[in-house]
Amino acid sequence: MAGGDAVMAIDGKALALACFKAGVAGVAPDRLVRDHVRSDERTLTICGQEFDPSRIERIFVVGAGKASGLMALALEEMLGDRVIGGAVVVKHGHAVPCRKIRIMEAAHPYPDQAGVDATQKIMRFCEEAREGDLMLCVWSGGGSALLADAPEECSVEEVARLSEVLVTSGADIGEINAVRKHLSRVKGGQLARLAWPARVVSLILSDVVGDPLDVIASGPTVADPTTFGEALAVLRKYRIEAQTPPQLLQVLNNGAAGLLPETPKADDPALARTVNSIIGNNRIALEHVAQYAQSRGLSVRIVTDRLEGATAEAAATIVRAACEAQSDTSLAKPACLLFGGETTLRVMGCGTGGRNQHLALQAARLLRGRKGITLLAGGSDGTDGPTEMAGAVVDGETCVAAERANVDAAAYLRAFDSYAFFKKIGGHVFTGPTRTNVMDLIVVILGADASPAP
Repeated sequence: MAGGDAVMAIDGKALALACFKAGVAGVAPDRLVRDHVRSDERTLTICGQEFDPSRIERIFVVGAGKASGLMALALEEMLGDRVIGGAVVVKHGHAVPCRKIRIMEAAHPYPDQAGVDATQKIMRFCEEAREGDLMLCVWSGGGSALLADAPEECSVEEVARLSEVLVTSGADIGEINAVRKHLSRVKGGQLARLAWPARVVSLILSDVVGDPLDVIASGPTVADPTTFGEALAVLRKYRIEAQTPPQLLQVLNNGAAGLLPETPKADDPALARTVNSIIGNNRIALEHVAQYAQSRGLSVRIVTDRLEGATAEAAATIVRAACEAQSDTSLAKPACLLFGGETTLRVMGCGTGGRNQHLALQAARLLRGRKGITLLAGGSDGTDGPTEMAGAVVDGETCVAAERANVDAAAYLRAFDSYAFFKKIGGHVFTGPTRTNVMDLIVVILGADASPAP
C-alpha cells in the first residue's frame, strides 16, 4: 500500500487504536511469564537459571503491581501444587482468580489502608521463609503505591498526601521513588532482607524508561543506590518541603542524620541470594505494534522507547517528527511512527486528565487543520491519571471540531482538564484495565503529504 489512493482508504483513528491494542496484547503478563519459565518434574528454569525442584522445600509467590495478578496466576498454573501459597496486591479492578495465592486489591495511584493490610500479609510470608524455600516475586508498574506501608508513628494518609504532592510536582519517577523507599520497610531492597535466607527470584515488568531495576515498583528486592539525604534533596529541588507532612519530614531528617538504618546497598549480604529479571518492557510492546502495522501494509519506524521529559515538550517533538516524516519521500506512505516511554506532567490547574490526554490535546492544537496525521497517546495499563481512560486519539480536525462547538482547547490545556475536553469533543481511548503496564505508547499514522494549516 502506498500513494494517495491507499491513504484515502485509511481510517487513521481506527488503525491507530488497533495498533495500540496490538502493543498491549504483546506484553500480556501471563504470556511473558510463560515465555520465561519452564517447569517439569525434574527441572525448573526461570529466566535461564535452573533450579533443582528436589532441593526446594516450599515455593511462595508474592508481589505488587497492576500486572502482578496475571503474573501470579500464570506461575500458579505452571507450577501447580509446588506453590504453597502467597499474597499479591493489585489495583482495584485488576484481580484474577487464583487458588493458592491470595490476590488483594488496593488503591492506586495513592496508597490506602487496603494496601497496608495487603503489604502486611506479603511481609508475613517473607518473614516465615526458610533457607530451603524459593520466594517468587512478581513486580510491575503501580507496585510503589500498592506495596503500602508507613514509618512508625506515621499514617498511610500522610504517605498518600506526600505521594500526591510528589506525583504532581514535576519530579521524575526515580526521584519520587527515592523518597518512597526511605519512608518504607519493604521498598528499596528491604523485602529481600525480610525473606533472607530464602532464595528470592523476581520477575519484573518494567514501567520505567531504561528499565532501572531499583526504580520499578520501588525495587523491593533490589539494592537501593539512593540515600535519605538524596530523598530530602528531592523535596528541596521541587520546593515541596512545606507540603510534606511534618512527621514524614522528620523521618527523612533522622535518616539523613544517621539515626535510622539505610536501605540495603549492593554489598548487603541479604541480597546475595536474590535474582532480578526483566521479562517485559516498552520496547517489546512497540515491536508488537510494529509487526501489526507492517501486517496492515504500513511502513514503520520505532523512533524511541525512551520518551521522557515535560509532556508539552514531548508533544511538540512528536508532532515535529511526524510532519518531517510525512514529507520524507524515502519513507513509503502510509506509515506508522512509534514512540514509547513516560513523560512528566506538572499539574498546575484544577482539572482532570493525565499525561496522555494532555499530550494528545497539546498535539491536536499543533496539528490543527493539517491533513494526513493521526496521533494516539495511551497508557498501556488502560488508565491515564485518575481517569478510566487510557488516553486519546487526535488529528488535524480535532481542534477545528472544537471551535465549531465553541470549545476552547487552549483553555482546557491551561486548566489541565483534558479529560473534560475529550468528553465534549470525542477522541477518548477506552480499553478498561489491561492488567499490564509498560508505560505509554504513542502511535502516529501518516497518510498523504500534509497540507499547511489554515
